[in-house]
Amino acid sequence: MSVIVGPGAFRAPGPLPRAARPALRGRATVGLLALLAVLIPPLATTGPAAATARSTSAQSNVNLVNPFIGTTGSSATEYGGMLPSTAPPFAMTRWSPMTRDNRVGRLPYHLGDPKITGFIGTHQPAIWMGDSGYVVGMPGIGPVKTAEADRGLPYSHSDETSAPDRYTVDMHPAPGRTLRAELTATSRVGVLRVTYPRNTATNFVMQATRSGIAGNVHIDPARREISGYNPNRQDSDLGPFKAPGFKGYFVARFDTAFAGYGTAGGATQYDGQADRTDQNVSGYVRFPAGTVTVTVRIATSFISVDQARANLDEEVPDKQGFGTTAARTRAAWADKLDRVHIQGATADQLAIFYTAMFHALQYPSEMSEHGRYYSAYDDRVHNGVSYTGYSLWDTFRAENAFLTLFAPERIDDMVTSMLQDYRQGGWLPLWKNITETNIMEGTNADSVIAEDIVKGFHGFDLALAYRAVRKDAMTPPDDDTTLWYGDRQQGTPVEARAGLTTYLENGWVAADHTAEAGSRTLDFSYEDWAVAQVAKATGHTADAAYFLNRSANYKNLYNAATGFMQARNLDGSWADGAWTEGDRWIYTNDVLHDVPGLIALKGGDASYSAWLDSYFAGGHNDQTNEPSHHVPYLYDYAGRPWRTQQLVRQIADANYHNAPDGLSGNEDCGQMSAWYLFSAMGFYPVNPASGQYVVGSPFFDKVTLDLPRARRPLVISSPNAPSSPYVQALSVNGRSITKPFLSQRDLTGGGELAFTMNTAPQAWSATTTPPPTSG
Repeated sequence: MSVIVGPGAFRAPGPLPRAARPALRGRATVGLLALLAVLIPPLATTGPAAATARSTSAQSNVNLVNPFIGTTGSSATEYGGMLPSTAPPFAMTRWSPMTRDNRVGRLPYHLGDPKITGFIGTHQPAIWMGDSGYVVGMPGIGPVKTAEADRGLPYSHSDETSAPDRYTVDMHPAPGRTLRAELTATSRVGVLRVTYPRNTATNFVMQATRSGIAGNVHIDPARREISGYNPNRQDSDLGPFKAPGFKGYFVARFDTAFAGYGTAGGATQYDGQADRTDQNVSGYVRFPAGTVTVTVRIATSFISVDQARANLDEEVPDKQGFGTTAARTRAAWADKLDRVHIQGATADQLAIFYTAMFHALQYPSEMSEHGRYYSAYDDRVHNGVSYTGYSLWDTFRAENAFLTLFAPERIDDMVTSMLQDYRQGGWLPLWKNITETNIMEGTNADSVIAEDIVKGFHGFDLALAYRAVRKDAMTPPDDDTTLWYGDRQQGTPVEARAGLTTYLENGWVAADHTAEAGSRTLDFSYEDWAVAQVAKATGHTADAAYFLNRSANYKNLYNAATGFMQARNLDGSWADGAWTEGDRWIYTNDVLHDVPGLIALKGGDASYSAWLDSYFAGGHNDQTNEPSHHVPYLYDYAGRPWRTQQLVRQIADANYHNAPDGLSGNEDCGQMSAWYLFSAMGFYPVNPASGQYVVGSPFFDKVTLDLPRARRPLVISSPNAPSSPYVQALSVNGRSITKPFLSQRDLTGGGELAFTMNTAPQAWSATTTPPPTSG
């Protein structure tokens, strides 16, 4: 288990035992109810005005983040998929130690690897997505080693610390010799401070590309710079937009003059040559004898080398030191994390909670650069603000709702960015990683836009937003009747709502014509409901009624003979499978917008509750993957909120830990953490586009939220919650809540959300059926 070793830094643990964690990506079995009973005194004062002061205080919640959570697991791919990276919230480029080549299905750092081969400026948003335009820097001693296989340096996790604002490691290039690297970053600039062993030859390598990828490096001794570009986009085989002009540019500026330099292609070096375009290309510099400390600032850009240089001068100018940069990044994190004050949590729970915030506030990531951005949709540079890393199939569920509360200042620009993608590429994004990748199914941008409008965000082109979501709902993608549109199928146009042709004709996506047809039908029904909300908000009353009526299409998949949702072929016959990362148990619950309608199909409250009991008892709930995330909250709709209260505690206890293997499933751009954050506070957005939250069971005695733009804090009071998981009563500012639902306004209006908790199940709310006396 990780422990705090200094202000704002977590030390990595030693080798991990291969034991005692839930199976990853398999069926996550809900564990025993956690008794969360250790009271922690108040830790911080909230409020944005004191962010900078708080960031330097030992009491800042930034100290409680453990960036090693999610950096390993029992599977090579099905773990948290996180990095001990440093950068501000929503940074364009995140900086991390590198222990292996990254690619689709593999991140550049994995706890347990024995050597560090570089420090990478990465744009890889998730483990199952590729990196784009990355750059790597690595210090060394003795002869210059440009090949990655040769330059790795051993290190011990006991010599490694990480915090949101900096990462530090002591590497050991030779017995008795230590090379220390300290890393911090702004949104577009990484700063690496290196302390070399004394009395040795010192050097630094900047690698632009790997084997098979031609890039460029250029060395300018007068400026003390290495610059260049990397055109590699590891997802370039996905989606229709090939972006031939894409490059990740960089400028590395050193504070120390060069004693020598050269370029290389792999291990082959060309000493004294200042420019090279080649595969596996790198540039290197040697420093004068006696050099001990070197600081290099590495700026990145998607626009040009000149823009990278401008980003460097803007974000980390020549006179700004490493400590100042780290302090500013720390202050940016304090401004977010110190808005939440928790009482009644264990030390591990605090680390889990604030690390979840750290994860959830990384994506979507900035793609624009001080008023301009490169669009890979049309391969041009535009004026404006842009974001990437839109994992919408995952994040529409709870991550976006979290951002509406904790980063409302970014919501309008995030929607505007999606609308720009629509203008330049013809469709709203499905899974944007620099450009459209066609990963996953459904047009979940519809839900995000509807949610943002319902929650009062109107600082974007509403008319354009409606045109975009309406196109999603009414226009089949190209070749919809001839293409299968399988997962990661190459050579397809924008997938959008693949199968929409048969959905419009029959009310379901035909499983014998389109991949994942069962999931698509259910998701299209929900997305129709979301489009109806946008239509209503923009004055398209007739359209709103049409889409609302169409949102009942989920009923076409209900097989009353089996009690399960089931895909259908074009002729109406039942089909097997056709689900996306789930099965019929999970997808029978996938009716986010009309749970009462689902309950009616299942025979009423008692029958549905019994079915849910079978679902959980049979181990069908899979917290490692998103389609299960809302399911424990469905008991609230069936008059059994006490079951929801039981289960969210059990699921949190089984799937979230303060340890490197502490996330049971892929983080997926914040969704895994957003589930925990909402559940710990006591509510969850089952239907995010409704603006409504479903009540669960708060984990802590008291949580105070100083939300941005709120006129007063919200105090979530739930005395004795750690040992009393059941809700007996709930009020908002003295107003009794008789049904287990809250609105966005209940949260952003501030005041007090007061829970009365009990150790035994309670018949709380007007819709609740009394629990059995056994609990």
